[in-house]
Amino acid sequence: MKLSDFDFDLPRELIAARPMEPREAARLLQVRPGAGLSDHTVADLPGLLRPGDIVVVNDTRVVPARLRGKRSEAGVEITLHRNLGHGRWHAFAKGARKLTAGDIIAFGADFAATVEGKGDGGEVTLDFALPEAQVMEALERFGAAPLPPYIPRETGPDSRDQADYQTIFADRPGAVAAPTAGFHFTEDLLRRVLARGVKRATVTLHVGAGTFLPVKADDVKDHKMHSEWGEIDTFTAEFINTARAEGGRVVAIGTTSLRLLESAARPDGKLAPFSGETDIFITPGYRFRAVDLLVTNFHLPKSTLFMLVSAFAGLDTMKAAYEHAKAMRYRFFSYGDCCLLHPAPGARVTDR
Repeated sequence: MKLSDFDFDLPRELIAARPMEPREAARLLQVRPGAGLSDHTVADLPGLLRPGDIVVVNDTRVVPARLRGKRSEAGVEITLHRNLGHGRWHAFAKGARKLTAGDIIAFGADFAATVEGKGDGGEVTLDFALPEAQVMEALERFGAAPLPPYIPRETGPDSRDQADYQTIFADRPGAVAAPTAGFHFTEDLLRRVLARGVKRATVTLHVGAGTFLPVKADDVKDHKMHSEWGEIDTFTAEFINTARAEGGRVVAIGTTSLRLLESAARPDGKLAPFSGETDIFITPGYRFRAVDLLVTNFHLPKSTLFMLVSAFAGLDTMKAAYEHAKAMRYRFFSYGDCCLLHPAPGARVTDR
């Protein structure tokens, strides 16, 4: 398929600059291929699920991965995107062309990194020469929330973003982009979901900044996904398998949870424990094995995430849904509203 197949116009004023308060007041568009669209709010979610369903959330915690530093007198802006361990990170750097191996970038008192090497697309490898725990402590002092580039802040992310750009499930530090569907959950909403008889399972996928990178290949099959680390332990895999075997639907809260579940799924749809890297790239024609419903935000034109939702619910269905959302003034992207997607006929292995 061509990249242009996934393009659409979006008025800039529909890009959300802040999340809704309260979070449950955000709007939710239910998309049922062949059965139409219906407008709701996130507060309605418990009634849209069934007793026995299981919601799967991502407990990754976003680290303050955006850094401003200096190489001699020149300013450098860094966004960390993959932890290599032992104080080393892959990162994207503005002005990377001017950096060379051996350059030292100072970010604050006793916190600097050496440029080990350079990759493509503004990527660099940095060595902080500190134990892992000390790097994380320094990021809390000197780093900022790694907001995506479409959320403008004249002076960079602010203190409100430090709280807003984190889900209530956040526990395991490692992400440099948030699993944004989880932004819509509050403790009260979660309580009402569970009171409905819906189960909850928790997985971890450390989302990388590669999620913001544009697709440049005209033929989408030529796009290379950045890998991300994820984990589903044995208990969680068995818990989800049991819920599904008993008739419950697996409801992925966000594309990050979905991508990890699909990475861990066997051909028959059952989950196996998983721990490691995944670079799964889901486009139309993919047969879903582990997920029955998806809660997700509205995504960028020509993005890998819009390709994913088009694979799940159908490209024509999603284009129609997005046109409806624009007409109804839904709010788009990370801090915006969301969808509850049902799968298109034939999109799942279990539809056979």
